[in-house]
Amino acid sequence: MGRFLALFNGAADEVGKAELTEQQQTEFIQAWASWAQANEKALIDPGAPLNAKKLVTAQGAEDFTDAMTGYTIVEADSHDEAVRIFSGHPHLGLFAGNSIAVIECPAPPGVRGFAAA
Repeated sequence: MGRFLALFNGAADEVGKAELTEQQQTEFIQAWASWAQANEKALIDPGAPLNAKKLVTAQGAEDFTDAMTGYTIVEADSHDEAVRIFSGHPHLGLFAGNSIAVIECPAPPGVRGFAAA
C-alpha cells in the first residue's frame, strides 16, 4: 500500500465563490460526505480546507496565495488506484477548471509506522 496526498485546486475567483447558493453549498457538502463514505477504507486523513498560508524561507516568512483549497490523504495499492479514487470527486464539478493533484508520498528511509510505497 502506498500513501498519496491529494491537493485540491480551485478555479473560482471570489465573485464565483460568493455566487454559490446556500443549496449548492449544502449539496456539495453532502456529495463530499457521500464520496468520503464510499472511500472510507482508503482515507487516512479526510483532510481540511487550506486557509491562512505562510511561505517560510531562510529570510523569514510571508503570506502567500495560490489555488490550493484543501487536501486529503489516502492509501491505495498504486498511484493509478489513488487517481481513480479522486476521479469522481465532487470538487471537480463545483467550478469549471477545478482540479486535484494526486501525489505519491513514499515513506522516508528508516521511518517506522508509515505506509510503504
